[in-house]
Amino acid sequence: MFIFNRLNLIIGWAAGIAACAVYIASAESTVSFWDCGEFIACAYKLLVGHPPGAPLFLMTGRLFTIFASPDNAALYMNVMSAVCSGMTILFLFWSITHLAQKMFKPRTTGGYAPAQQIAIFGAGLAGAFAYTFSDSFWFSAVEGEVYAMSSLFTAVVFWAMLKWENEADRGYANRWIILIAYLMGLSIGVHLLNLLAIPAMVFIYYFKRHKPTYKGLFYAALASVALLGVSLYGIIPGTFLVGSWFELLFVNSFGLPYNSGLVVYVFILFGALAYFIHRTHQRGKTLANTLLLCVSVMLLGYGSYAMVIIRSSANPSMDQNNPENVFALIGYLNRDQYGDRPLFSGAYFNAPPPAGEEGAPVYAALNGRYEIVDYKQKLVYPDKRFTTVFPRMYSSQGDHAQFYRSWNGGYRGKNVRTTNQDGKPEVIKVPTFRDNLSFFFTYQVGFMYLRYFMWNFAGRQNDEQGHGELIRGNWICGIPFIDNMHLSGAEKNLPKTMLENKGRNRYFLLPLLLGLLGMWVQYRREKRGFSVVMLLFFFTGIAIVVYLNQNPLQPRERDYSYAGSFYAFAIWVGLGVAALMELLQKIMNAKGAAVLSAAAGLGVPALMLHQNWDDHSRHGRTLARDWAYNYLQSCRSNAILLTYGDNDTFPLWYAQEVEGIRTDVRLMNMSYASADWYIDQMHRRYYQNDPFAMSLSYDKIVGSRRAFVMTQDRLKEPVDIKKAMDFVASDDPSTKGRSNYRGEDRISYFPSKTLRISTDEERLKQEGKPLVPYVDVNLPNFVQRSNLAVIDVLAHFRWQRPVEWGVTVPNSYNMGLDKQFWSEGLANLLVPYQLPSNDMGGGDRGAVNTDTSYNYIMNTYVFRNINNPDIYYDETCERILVSYRNVFMRLIFALLAEEKKDRAKDVLHKYLESLGMPRVSPYYFGAYIAEALYMVGDTTRAQDVSDALSGDAADHLRYYRTLAGRGDVSQEQRMALQTLMVLEQAATRHQQPEQAQKLREIVQKYQ
Repeated sequence: MFIFNRLNLIIGWAAGIAACAVYIASAESTVSFWDCGEFIACAYKLLVGHPPGAPLFLMTGRLFTIFASPDNAALYMNVMSAVCSGMTILFLFWSITHLAQKMFKPRTTGGYAPAQQIAIFGAGLAGAFAYTFSDSFWFSAVEGEVYAMSSLFTAVVFWAMLKWENEADRGYANRWIILIAYLMGLSIGVHLLNLLAIPAMVFIYYFKRHKPTYKGLFYAALASVALLGVSLYGIIPGTFLVGSWFELLFVNSFGLPYNSGLVVYVFILFGALAYFIHRTHQRGKTLANTLLLCVSVMLLGYGSYAMVIIRSSANPSMDQNNPENVFALIGYLNRDQYGDRPLFSGAYFNAPPPAGEEGAPVYAALNGRYEIVDYKQKLVYPDKRFTTVFPRMYSSQGDHAQFYRSWNGGYRGKNVRTTNQDGKPEVIKVPTFRDNLSFFFTYQVGFMYLRYFMWNFAGRQNDEQGHGELIRGNWICGIPFIDNMHLSGAEKNLPKTMLENKGRNRYFLLPLLLGLLGMWVQYRREKRGFSVVMLLFFFTGIAIVVYLNQNPLQPRERDYSYAGSFYAFAIWVGLGVAALMELLQKIMNAKGAAVLSAAAGLGVPALMLHQNWDDHSRHGRTLARDWAYNYLQSCRSNAILLTYGDNDTFPLWYAQEVEGIRTDVRLMNMSYASADWYIDQMHRRYYQNDPFAMSLSYDKIVGSRRAFVMTQDRLKEPVDIKKAMDFVASDDPSTKGRSNYRGEDRISYFPSKTLRISTDEERLKQEGKPLVPYVDVNLPNFVQRSNLAVIDVLAHFRWQRPVEWGVTVPNSYNMGLDKQFWSEGLANLLVPYQLPSNDMGGGDRGAVNTDTSYNYIMNTYVFRNINNPDIYYDETCERILVSYRNVFMRLIFALLAEEKKDRAKDVLHKYLESLGMPRVSPYYFGAYIAEALYMVGDTTRAQDVSDALSGDAADHLRYYRTLAGRGDVSQEQRMALQTLMVLEQAATRHQQPEQAQKLREIVQKYQ
C-alpha cells in the first residue's frame, strides 16, 4: 500500500500540474469581459466590488498582482485562476481514486493487484482530465473570476471529508471536520456555491458513524438541509444582524462613533465562544466542543468580510454600496439592490399590480447616528387566484411576459375575471400550476441546466447565446441521427460559417456514456459512495435551479453556476473506467482489461481537449483591454462619460484603476446611477477628475427618496433645467418638490416635460462657433433616479465640462439630446453648436466630428490581433466588434458626405486591415462596406466583398429554407435578404449590372 499511496500522490500532482500548464497556456493575455475587469481592479487596489463581494478572492488576487506591473496584472490574476483550477483537478483526482478503491477488494497482502491499480489510476486520470477539458470549467479557468477559486474550495472540502472517512476511527480525526468548517467560512469570501457540498458531507459522516436505516437516512437528510439552511440563512446574515442590534444601541442610545457597537459585539461573540469551548473541553463534551470549534473557525473564515468594512471606510475610488457600517453591510450581503425572487410562493407574471405593505425599517448613517430613511416594501396580492406555490413564471420585467407566452408553444392557462385599475372588468389568462411546472421542467431544468450539462458531456452546437431558437446555443453530439432528431433536421446542410464556428464541439456522447457507466457500476458495487456523489450532483445542479429561479432572456449564458454538478459527474466519468474493466474482463484477462479500459477512458478527455482547444484558448486576445483604452481615448479632458452595463464599464474601470489610463475621465455607469450611494460618490474627487456639481446630496436621495420623479406638463412650455432641478431637489413643503421615505410623499415631479439648457454663455460666444439657441431635454411621463442624476449633472455643468455618452448607451438615457451629439469615435459629445448634416442616418443622431474621429481611428486606437484567425473571439467579442464596425461605417459615410474621398478610403482600408472581412453570421452589417468601397472607387475590392457576403447569405438562406415554418429563423432570413438587397442596390447605383443581376437572382430565388 505504501507504493500505491506514493503513486497516488505523484500521479495526482502530475495531473494537477498538467492542468495548470494547459490553463496557463490558454489564459487570456489581459482582462476579459463581464465581471473580470471589476474583479481585477478591486484586487489590484483592494477596492469594494459588487455585492455580495468576494473579499478573500480579492485579497488573494492582491498577493498575485503585487508582483506584477500594471500592464500584466490582469494576466497574473488569470494565472491565479489557472492555478486554482489546476489544484481543483489535483483534488478531484484524489477524490476519484478514493472512491474507486472502494469498488475493488485489495489482496489480503500487499494491497491492490497491478490490474486494480491501473484501473484506479486510470479512473482518476480519466475523470480528472474530463473535467479539466470540460466546456464550463475551462471557460472559468482562464479568466480573473471567482468561479475557479470557488471550485477549488469545493474540491478541497469534498476531499477533506473523504480523508476524515479514512481516519474517522483514529484519534484527533475530528480535526478534518474543523478544517472543513474553516474552509467553508473562507469560501464565503469567494462564493456561496461551496456550501452546497454540506449535504454530501453529512451523509459521509452518517455512513461512517451509523448503520444505514430508512429512518436514519431520513434524519440525515433533514440534518443536511438544516445545516445548509443554518449556514445560508443563519450564520451568514444572522451574524451581522445581531451585530446591528448592538450597533444601533451603542450609536443611537450611547452616542458612540459608528461601528463601536459592532466592535463590542465581535469581542463578546468570540469571548463567549472561547469560554464555552474551554468549558466543554474541560468536561469532556466532545460533540459540543467540536460544534463550537466548527462555528468559531467558520466565523474566523467569514471574518474576511472585515476587509470590506475597512476598505469602504477609506472611501476608495470604487466603493460599491458603501458598506462601511453594519447596516449597509447587511444590505450588501443580502444583495438588496438586485431584488428578491419568489421561491416558495408568489404571483404569476401577469397578476394585477400588488399592494405594498410597510416592512422592516431601512437605516442609514446620517448626522452621526442611524436614521430610518425607508421601509422595505412587502408585496401583497390579495387576489389569490393570481398566486401559486413554487412560482416559476413570475417576472413581469421587459420581454419576459411575451417569452412565457411563446415558450414551448405557449401555455394553456385559465381565464380569470377581474377589474383593472380603472374599475372596468377584464379577463386575464393566468397560467395554471401545470403550466408553471411545465416551465420549470422544460425551461429552467431542461434548457437552463440539462442543456449546459450536455454541452459538457455530449457537445455544443455553437458559441452563440440561445433562448430556445433552433440554430443557436443548443447541444449536439456529432452523431447525425441523434442531432438531426434532436434539432428537427437542423444539422443537415449547415452553412460554412456555422460549420466553422469554433464553438462547435462534438464528443459523440462518449463522456456522457462513460459517466453513466460509472454511475451504474458505483451504484452496484458501492451504494454509499453513490449516494454521496449523487447528493453533491443534485445540490450543485437541480437544487441551484430551484434556488435561482431564473427568469428568461438572461444577458449571458449561466452554465458556470452549475460547475459543481459537472464536477460530481466527472467523478462518475472516471469511475466509468472501472465499469469498462468489468465488461472487458469477460473477454480478456484482468491486466489487459485494465490497460484497455484506462486507455479508452483517457481517450475521452483527449477527444474533449482536441474539440475544445480552439474555442477555449484565449492566448493573444486583448480585445477587452483595447476596447477600454479606445473608449477612454475618445473622451475630452476631464470629461464625464456615461456608460451602461458590465462590458461598457468594467473594462474601463480596469484600464483606469490598474493601468492608469485617462484617469481624468469620470465614468458614470447608468446601471448604477439609480443607487443613492453611487450618486453620493459622484460628489467626491478621484484621481485627476473633478467631482460632479449636483443638487442631489445624499440626504435627498437616500433610500427611496426621489427614486422616481413624475413629469406634469403644467406650464406647457420649456423650463430652465437648473430651476426645474432646484424645484425637484427642494425639501420645502411649499414647493411640493419634497420627497421622503413615506409613501404619500415619495414622488416628486417636474412641472414641465421639456427642460431647457441655455447656450447663452459668454465663454461659448467667444469661441466663435455658430450656437444653437438652446438645447432641450425631453422627459417621459416619469424620470427614474438614474436619468434624474443625468439631469442634475446637465443642470450644473454650464458647458464648462465635457459630457459624453458612450456609443452603446441605450436611447432611453439620451432624453432627446441625440441631435446635439457630436460623434467622436466611441463617444458622443453633447455640444451647443450647429452641427453639419453628415450622418448617414439623416441627422437624428447628430453628426460626426470627422477630423477628430479620423485621428482617433487612424492614429490613436489600437486593434491588436482582431484580424488574426488563430485567435478566438466569442459572441461577446463579436458584439464589441459590431460597435467598432458601426463607428467605422458612420465615419466613412460622414467623410464621403463631406467629399473627403481619400480620407474615407484610408478609413476603409484601416477597417479591412484591422477588423478583416465582415461575415454574415451572426451580424449582417458588412454589406455597407461594399457600398463604401464602390463610393471610393475601389470596385475590385467592393466586388470581392460583395461576392463573399452574397455567397454566405445565399448559403444561410438555402439552409433556412430547409427549416420552413420555424418562426425562430425568420429574423435571420430577413437579415440575410436585407444583406443581398443592399448589395444589389449598391451594385446598381455604381453601374455594375452583371453583379446587380447576379444578386437580384439570388434575392428572387429566396424571397
